[in-house]
Formats: sequence, C-alpha cells, structure tokens
Amino acid sequence: MATVVLLRHARSTANGSGILAGRSPGVELDDTGRKQADALVARLDAVPIAEIVCSPLLRCEQTVAPLAAARGLTPVTEPGLSEVDYGDWTNRELKELGKEKLWTVVQQHPSAAVFPGGEGLASVQTRAVAAVREHDARITAAHGNAAVWLLCSHGDVLKSILADALGQHLDTFQRIVVNPASVSVVQYTDTRPFVLRMNDNGGELASIVPAAPQPAEPDGPRPGDAVPGGDPGRVS
Repeated sequence: MATVVLLRHARSTANGSGILAGRSPGVELDDTGRKQADALVARLDAVPIAEIVCSPLLRCEQTVAPLAAARGLTPVTEPGLSEVDYGDWTNRELKELGKEKLWTVVQQHPSAAVFPGGEGLASVQTRAVAAVREHDARITAAHGNAAVWLLCSHGDVLKSILADALGQHLDTFQRIVVNPASVSVVQYTDTRPFVLRMNDNGGELASIVPAAPQPAEPDGPRPGDAVPGGDPGRVS
C-alpha cells in the first residue's frame, strides 16, 4: 500500500486564542501559519507527492495551497477528515469548558465522549480512519505501492488516526501530540500499518519515500512483515 503524510494545518487565528473554534467558518491562517505553509514547499521538496487530500475547512485549504500550486496538484476535498463537530462547545472559552464534567471524560475516557449537539470522538475516529483507508487504497491502485500522498486535517482527527495506526485504544490518544504544521507518516500494508514519523516539525523527509520494489525472495520477509531486530534503514 501507499505511504501517507499526515499534516496538521498550520497555525490559525484560533490557535492560542483560548477559544475552541471547531468548525466555525472563516478561521484562517495567521502570519506564522502562512509562513509555515510556504515552508512546506521546500521541506517536502525531496518527497514525490502523488495526491493531496484535504479537510474542507479553510485553514486546511490554505495550508496545502502553496504546495499544491508548486506541484500542479488539485487537492481532493474529503469531508471525512473535517474537524470534530464540537456542537455546543464550539466558540466557547477553554477555561470555561474545563469546568464541565465532560472535560474529564474527554481527558480520561475519550472513547465515551460525545459533545452536546455534536459528535463523539469514537465516531470521529471511525470516519477518519475509513477516509484514510479508502483514499490510500484508491491512490495505491492508481499510482502503485511506492506512492506517497499527503493528507491535511486537524489535531484531534490526526491523533485518532495515529492511535489506530499504533494499535492503541482511543482512550490513550491524548498521549499523542500533533503540533500545527507538523507531519506524521504512516505506511499501510495488508498486515499492519507502520508508523514512520510522529509530530515531526523539521526533520528531513526524504527517507520516508519507499525504495523501488525489489523481487521478493521465496523464503524472505513478505510485504507487511516487521523485521526482527529492527528495520536496517535506507542505504543511500
């Protein structure tokens, strides 16, 4: 299967405001976020991107716009990757939400958290993982197993995808950190996902590109097998 770069949108006007913006329309990138989006072009220069798949929210569209323009790609909009519908919590101050009983559930037992007037975090994970798997299968069929594609979404959505890839229960997903403009990388196989990067904010990315397929040895590891002792890494 293909390799997916999971990109959190760059810093927005809502980040750091103390307000839970959720799906509120019109939330744009701030000056820092625009610089982060521009920097992605050079940062991903060594990575061939077959397709870009994006949440429909403006801050994600703005994040991938410079990269899409540089690569001549038209991003595919995917509603399944949209921000969590926080319902009645949307546009409320975090310091006030911290006093709600549900806040403790979100922190300690997120699989049981359902936002009033919105959706549950378990449902978020279900729709997000389904979207990733569907696009990964489609892109693999169109571009081959060595294809790399980019997905741009939101913090809690990406954390739920990574928890699934790591085989973690959703109740542990608050242990995962995904910063604005950070990338995580997952390679799906028929056997299991491999998590290659998490919350990477500036490291080289050339090594995530799969090597050219080699003829399989009859008694050697199969695609999707983990190498005992650890993967030997790419030989340049």
